[in-house]
Amino acid sequence: MKINKIREMSSPELEKELSELKTELFKLRFSLATNGLDNPQKIKEVRKDIARINTILTERKLTNKE
Repeated sequence: MKINKIREMSSPELEKELSELKTELFKLRFSLATNGLDNPQKIKEVRKDIARINTILTERKLTNKE
């Protein structure tokens, strides 16, 4: 997911997307541990998306406090 797309989303949408990505990451890790994974690179992509969303949410919280 591109950072510009993330910035366009509202905070509630970002929190919903964050929970979906965390669920997806759990499923990917579980799949990797049990029967292997077709594309192990997908785990890295999901982790980076989670970090990007967390960064944007933190930025918004800090700008609202000031």
